[in-house]
Amino acid sequence: MAYLLGVVLFALAILVSVSLHEAGHMLTAKAFGMKVTRYFVGFGPTIWSFRRGETEYGVKGIPLGGFCKIVGMTPQDDDVDPADESRVMWRYPVWKRTIVMSAGSVTHFALALVATWIVAMSAGLPNPDFPTTDAEARQEPAVIALAKCVVPENLVRECAVADPASPAAQANLRDGDRITSLNGTPVNNYGDLLVALRATKPGDKAEIGYVRDGQPGSTSTVLAQTQRPPLDNPKGQVGPVSALGVGLQFSTPTRVSYGPMEALGGTARFTGDMAVGTYEAMKRIPQKVPALWTAITGGERDMDTPISVVGASRLGGEAVENNAWLVFFMLFISLNFFIGVFNLLPLLPLDGGHIAIAWFERARSWLFARFGKPDPGRVDYLKLMPITYAVILIGGAFTLLTITADVVNPITLFSR
Repeated sequence: MAYLLGVVLFALAILVSVSLHEAGHMLTAKAFGMKVTRYFVGFGPTIWSFRRGETEYGVKGIPLGGFCKIVGMTPQDDDVDPADESRVMWRYPVWKRTIVMSAGSVTHFALALVATWIVAMSAGLPNPDFPTTDAEARQEPAVIALAKCVVPENLVRECAVADPASPAAQANLRDGDRITSLNGTPVNNYGDLLVALRATKPGDKAEIGYVRDGQPGSTSTVLAQTQRPPLDNPKGQVGPVSALGVGLQFSTPTRVSYGPMEALGGTARFTGDMAVGTYEAMKRIPQKVPALWTAITGGERDMDTPISVVGASRLGGEAVENNAWLVFFMLFISLNFFIGVFNLLPLLPLDGGHIAIAWFERARSWLFARFGKPDPGRVDYLKLMPITYAVILIGGAFTLLTITADVVNPITLFSR
């Protein structure tokens, strides 16, 4: 029940975000005097509506987004009343049209920023000083966190009855102990510990020096076996290696909480990191298509593959089911930021496509005026329809692919 509640809550949060996106277009258009005839949440048959002034507001039967109708978005719109000619959108200055068309994405950015600011003050944001790469992690002091067992395969999973116990636990080591030597080899950091372990064989006896509460100590244990790739090649051939049954306990906290004013800086820094991450993720989308197909046809689902609204809602359900509300809100933040960026891509029918055309027209008119030539006028949207249809077709096929993968082989964050 908690899972279903989470799915519904996240889907509702997305619907509210998209509805506010359309409200951003509507409110800015009205503020400039453009005529807005309709604003609806959802698509399909109308369930309920009312009219206030010149605009009809309402709810439709398919809750998959929303829309608002601004009269005369392009010169080719043929449903414009002659009395409204002075208020059609395409006649307004380019800067006003830019504000109206970007207002949807700005709304998503605002939702992401406000939510990030709230999270920064409550649960905290990722610590910018926390190690983010294997190389950085290996420079950390070898302060250990005991594992309950040693998983024999190269997997991350819960312990099973047949899994060997942690050798470190059997040697009476504790969480927070700092290992200083292994079989006489000094250990200055976690990387040294890994190298020293790789110099042994599974089943070997290991003499361990450690520091606990400032006091040195020593103990011994018999090393277990697991499967790992080479230290210098994480994607290399997996083979048997010695295992101590410990993980790294980082010396820096993973998250940092802020006061109201400090949270502004933390929000800005986190948003900058999110922008870089979004850009990198969008660059990888084409190369992830084969991975999505592999997931659909029975292969393992790559955690780095794109997800649809369906997949995001399922992750939201998992978060609620496991009482991981921070994960729920971070999903909400990242999805809103991504939608905001995606809608600004200079492709029709996206908002960014309309913005790009508006500024192309403005630049072209300025250039023609500089050379004493007559203004070439507005872009003919009808000539761009083949490109628009191609974008819709490719986008639709990609959406169908991600939805299918999220249904038959979804990404999961928690064991269910």
